[in-house]
Order: sequence, then structure tokens, then C-alpha cells
Amino acid sequence: MEVLCLNPSTLNAFATPQNNQRFNLLGSSNGFHSSKQSTYRLKQQNAGKFCIRAEAVEEEYEIKQVKDMAAARKRWDSMLRDGKVKVLSPREAGYAIQLSSKDLLDVRPSTEREKAWVKGSTWIPIFDVDDRMDAGALSKKVSNFAMGGWWSGVPTLSYHMQFVSKVQEKFPKDSDLIVACQKGLRSLAACEALYNAGYRNLFWVQGGLEAAEEEDLEREGPQPFKFAGIGGLSAFLGWTDQQRVAAAKEGWGYRLVFSARLLGLVIAVDALFIGAQQLGHYLQELKLH
Repeated sequence: MEVLCLNPSTLNAFATPQNNQRFNLLGSSNGFHSSKQSTYRLKQQNAGKFCIRAEAVEEEYEIKQVKDMAAARKRWDSMLRDGKVKVLSPREAGYAIQLSSKDLLDVRPSTEREKAWVKGSTWIPIFDVDDRMDAGALSKKVSNFAMGGWWSGVPTLSYHMQFVSKVQEKFPKDSDLIVACQKGLRSLAACEALYNAGYRNLFWVQGGLEAAEEEDLEREGPQPFKFAGIGGLSAFLGWTDQQRVAAAKEGWGYRLVFSARLLGLVIAVDALFIGAQQLGHYLQELKLH
């Protein structure tokens, strides 16, 4: 924890018997004032303890997430190493779909699926956009937005509890399933869940659809596969790795679009700042009159 809300040693100094005795000797009016001070200090102490506990809980949660991800990666590596799930490149997946009529299971969230998808693929997300509006979900959404969601455009996702049952409704357990997501991690989680449910002919697309070239897979949708996972302000300004690579290929015409967007954003921010200043001056004049 980097910051403690209050210094415990300072709080303890206010509660010493010597200080309490000195306050009692000051008379009735000062005694009343000291009582208010003591109450205020107790509130400060309680607030400090609450902040420390909140930071400790948040730190423990982050540590647990890191440990859970490390454990999951070990399981997935073992799953691939033991041959329980076969590995395909995006190009090999394209050949397998065309030549052997294998089914491609797209497990991406709806925000990525609606931008680009493989023709003929089946979409059953293992994680999808969390559309709940309860206090816990709203807190996660605010935290996700503040921690970089505004920049990356990545929404708050929740586990699809009926993922396995939905797959079982669509595919028998002896089906050859090619499982793909945007970058390859969520599809590994999907492969693990499906293997545990009894599926034995599973193929994982290494690197996800983002690693695919346009000629590897037959695409449908308004954007290239590589752009399906980007969003937010970074995508609007063209400051993602995928867009930089595209800009190097497309040339200055492509870059000019995003340069114009950046200029427009700067002008809009300046206009808002000047407008806020003018509004402040106007409100101040109203108060004076």
C-alpha cells in the first residue's frame, strides 16, 4: 500500500492521559471544545482505519487475481503440452474450415464480434459485456473506466454462466471444434471448460483472430480482424499498435484522418476550457450584483 490515509502515531498522541488531564483543567467552556476535538479525532481515526482496510482489501484482490491468472496459465500450458487441445495458426484454422468442414466457435464478447467475424462461425461468448445495473456491477464499471477503460474502450465483462450448456445444445461432444477469441487467452479458458465437460476434439487458434491476415480466414463485418479488439479514445486518435502498423502500410492519407481528429479534440477541449472560464466570470458577476 502506497498511501495511508492518516498517520496512526499522530492519532495516538491525541489520546494520551496527559492530554486528557490538561483538557479537563481548562474549565467548562474549554472542556466542551476539547470534547468536540476528541470526537473529531476519533472520527479521523476511524476514517483512517477504514481507508487502510479498504486499500488492504483491494490489494489482496489484485494479488489474488495475479495468482489466479498464473495458476490458469500453468493449467493451459499443461493442457497444450499434453495434447489435450491441438494448436492451430490462423492460416491453418482457415484451411481446416475449408477442407475438413470443422466448426469455428467464436467465444469473443459482443463488442468484438459485431466488428468482424469468420463467415459461418458460431458465436457463444465465454465472457460478455456486463449489462447489470446493481451496486456491485456499477462499482466495477466505474473502476474499469477509471483504470483505463476510457482509453482502451474495453468494457466490463462477466463470465457467461451458461457457456458450456449453450455449446452442448449446438455441438455434440464428438465434434471437431476450432475455438477462437481475439488474442488467444479467453479461447484457452473456453477450451479448458469444454475439455472438462467432455469435449475431446478441440483446436485452439494461437494468437487469436488478431493474429490472422485477411487472406487466412473468410471475414464478414465492417472492420478487419485486427481492429475488432480496439476502442476508446486510443482507437479514435489512431494510437493503437494495430493502427500504427496500418498507417505504415497505408501512408499519409490514413494518418491525416487521425491527425484531423486530434486537432479537433484539442480545439474542443480549448473551447470547453474557455467556456468554463467565461461561465465562472458570469456567475461571479451575478453574485456581486
